[in-house]
Amino acid sequence: MITVANRIYVKPEFQEQFAQRFIERAGLVDHMPGFIANHMLRPTKEGEPFVVLTFWESQDALNHWIGSDEFKQGHARSGSLPREAFSGPNVLEIHDVVSSSPKPTA
Repeated sequence: MITVANRIYVKPEFQEQFAQRFIERAGLVDHMPGFIANHMLRPTKEGEPFVVLTFWESQDALNHWIGSDEFKQGHARSGSLPREAFSGPNVLEIHDVVSSSPKPTA
């Protein structure tokens, strides 16, 4: 399994608008082969980034998404917030999951 963490630094006055834009996202990734889940994490401390965290079955599935027309369409909306809404560049991290613990059942 592969995870992608996109750390996005949003100025405080734009955070609600940014979160709402994500909630109303196109959702094209949700139907891609190999896609597992997508989470948007809001920072609890000022100055910390939002984190868009996605899970993929494989690197090939992620690469297919990145090269797809759906990726281009889904990210075309990224211009809806002005450049000054962001306090720094995005930081993209891709990791191979080495270990994972599901919640135990009773």
